[in-house]
Amino acid sequence: MNRFGKKENVESGKMAEQFLTLMADLDRDSQNLMSEWDSALKNAGFIGGQAQDLPFHISLTTFQPEQERMAIQRMEEVAGTFPPIQVHISHIGIFAPGNVLFGGPERNANLELLYAACERNPNPQRPWTPHVTVLIDEPETVCTALPLFLKVFRPFVGTITRLHLCAFWPMREIAAVDLTGEPSSFRGGHPAG
Repeated sequence: MNRFGKKENVESGKMAEQFLTLMADLDRDSQNLMSEWDSALKNAGFIGGQAQDLPFHISLTTFQPEQERMAIQRMEEVAGTFPPIQVHISHIGIFAPGNVLFGGPERNANLELLYAACERNPNPQRPWTPHVTVLIDEPETVCTALPLFLKVFRPFVGTITRLHLCAFWPMREIAAVDLTGEPSSFRGGHPAG
């Protein structure tokens, strides 16, 4: 594995796909705001090992590479059930052992329902922490970037507008589907059914 946890195929010199991730992408205004955070960090020399070509997102669940067809079906089913979902990105955090810096949304009923619809087998040993990754790097680098991120971070309310499935590593975009469910299909914050 390389320093960012990516498994390299030693024989071919290429990295083998390790997993698929189903993500909740945020709206254009949110992307623009978070791009300002990203630019401030990059301008200060904090590049990191996070995927550079992905929109800012909240990861919902993972699948094995051989589950790609099932993952696409689940993504399409969920996207057709849920309307766009507002999220309040209200705080920042660092995951142990200190190599991931993120903006965190407040948990709300609709975000929890979206997660539950996507993740059918949650791992109680590794509970879900919704987050938007800003920087992945060595702990010393993340800690050095933290004061700058504190200066540029501003809480905001954004909207999850689509689901997005990608393979990692190497990163390969598989599919994206807009959330198209009707708000009336939600009763008291729960999908009707």
